[in-house]
Amino acid sequence: MSAEEPSDQSDLICVEESLMSLEKLDRASPDLWPEQIPGVHEFVAQNSPQTEPSSWAGGLTPDDINQLHQLGNLSVASLIVEVKKLHDTAYQLGLEEAKEMTRGKYLNIFKHK
Repeated sequence: MSAEEPSDQSDLICVEESLMSLEKLDRASPDLWPEQIPGVHEFVAQNSPQTEPSSWAGGLTPDDINQLHQLGNLSVASLIVEVKKLHDTAYQLGLEEAKEMTRGKYLNIFKHK
């Protein structure tokens, strides 16, 4: 058996050498490797905070941004409660506006030209 082991060892080395690839892949090629690890740039862009403010955030005050953060930290149930409060407030404002418009008609504030 000891005579066969060196032969087996050399056969194993020959097999490993035959499987070795000498091809060099150029990581700079955009066709082969468009990015270091595929999908990382999209993941980072979606999950990292933005350094520059968005276009929609141009006129927001620090209090507005604070409120946005508070709303963002609410649970689903709490957020539904907040939306219902906003809906009720909008409904009440609509009723008050309708009353004032009716009042304005009776007082002839809105005259036609």
